[in-house]
Amino acid sequence: MRIAVTGSTGLIGTALLASLRADGHETVRLVRRSARAGDEVEWDPGRRYVDTAGLVGCEAVVHLAGAGVGDRRWTKAYKRELYDSRVDGTTAIAEAVAALDPKPRTLLVGTAVGYYGDTGDRAVDESAPPGTGFLADLCQDWERAARPAAEAGVRTVYGRTGLVVARRGGAWGRLFPLFKAGLGGRLGNGRQFWSHIALHDHIAALRHILDTDTLEGPVNLTGPEPVTNREVTAAMGRVLHRPTLFTAPAPALRLALGEFAEDVLGSQRVLPARLLDSGFTFAFPGIDEAIRAALD
Repeated sequence: MRIAVTGSTGLIGTALLASLRADGHETVRLVRRSARAGDEVEWDPGRRYVDTAGLVGCEAVVHLAGAGVGDRRWTKAYKRELYDSRVDGTTAIAEAVAALDPKPRTLLVGTAVGYYGDTGDRAVDESAPPGTGFLADLCQDWERAARPAAEAGVRTVYGRTGLVVARRGGAWGRLFPLFKAGLGGRLGNGRQFWSHIALHDHIAALRHILDTDTLEGPVNLTGPEPVTNREVTAAMGRVLHRPTLFTAPAPALRLALGEFAEDVLGSQRVLPARLLDSGFTFAFPGIDEAIRAALD
């Protein structure tokens, strides 16, 4: 297939491109500058512009671009940047896909399990309603921005991603150095659930979605065994053979992260019901397995 990808230099985008190319698929990278190579297409999410000529012949578009949710302290300005980058970017891609003739078969938009808000100890799947808070509101608008493609008859999937266990990149990539140095520990009381997924399984799940025409709408990209932050801390210590004596108290996290601390301290026990029902098999379902896979 010919597949276009935004966010191709990020953790997920880089791994997805490598996987697609290894299997002989033709890939197109959307870049926020003038195209310099044959596999590049210019786009500008701020202006909601896409050079649609470069997307002609694509059977699928995978939209992963956007400002990183955990990259910076959530100031008022950064929250605006998060919102604009996600909503404007998705609108640009969805409108471009809807305008193509012939249209791609699939638009896969990477969103987040933040859609569900704080679920506490309650396990939720794709049938659950949205939660409350900035990230839950953002995820709703983010997914709504893809409607032009869905209304044009393109199979549209919202890949609601959890915490990706990877050695480099993403939130987990910042945990590994701390734990390796023996400075890792639980965050807050540690009772909050973290819905994680191994990077290998995340890429396999994206490929599965692209190949499974019956999947449409929300699909949770999380592992089947969500665990608490306390259990994550213990697993990191076991796998890395390091002590985990430190604790980041809730007030310190709020001071360092701003409003984002509420999401770090909040609990999300999210299950991948639709992936499992569609026949997907996880290679690294448990937390210890996912951490070891990240080290290989």
